[in-house]
Amino acid sequence: MKATRQDPIIKAIEPLIRAVGATLIDADSVKPSDIPLEVDGVVVAGVRLPALHGALERMIDSVERELGAKLSDLSRTAKQRAIRLLDERGAFTLRRAVEDVADSMCVSRITVYNYLNSLHRKL
Repeated sequence: MKATRQDPIIKAIEPLIRAVGATLIDADSVKPSDIPLEVDGVVVAGVRLPALHGALERMIDSVERELGAKLSDLSRTAKQRAIRLLDERGAFTLRRAVEDVADSMCVSRITVYNYLNSLHRKL
């Protein structure tokens, strides 16, 4: 059994696969580093996760979609919410994330650190 993009299970998970920046792989192309999708013990397709390179950009894009605007166009309150979402998703564990997020928001690094400090004080 080989799944196609029209199979209900594949159609159901495709939005999730896209949302995480992954790629759907045909069963015969699945590598050991891929996540096999099995139905009744048979690999019918696979999911290839994206490389870490570009992860911050994908997270920023996701938050912008969720909040309905570019980070630079958000209000102060919405920027604080964006920082919370990015922090929850692990964005600030990545090298240069504070600087890159600050650039995307058109604010200083200090502003991003202040938003983060405010979040962590509340926890």
